[in-house]
Amino acid sequence: MIRLQRVGRKHETAFRLVLTDKRNSTKSGRYLKALGSYDPRKETQHFDAENIKKAISQGAKLSITANNLLISNGIIEGAKINAQPRRTPKQKAEKK
Repeated sequence: MIRLQRVGRKHETAFRLVLTDKRNSTKSGRYLKALGSYDPRKETQHFDAENIKKAISQGAKLSITANNLLISNGIIEGAKINAQPRRTPKQKAEKK
């Protein structure tokens, strides 16, 4: 699975795009390969497009956020996925 891993200090968030086993926790720190980095504060991004496309062709799945980030940078093509689930209004229980 390709997903973002948070790195950096408190209140100084940065992310690393990693290829990892889906069963690993996001905070375990274990990953197979680092594929890039993303810093929303400095607005810097660096992605290894060749290795990302190779991993996807070998069957790696993308997390929703990683998918949207790679689409906005033009590394992969497709439509963005809505990360926020649709809210359904709660039905009031009818009284008999």
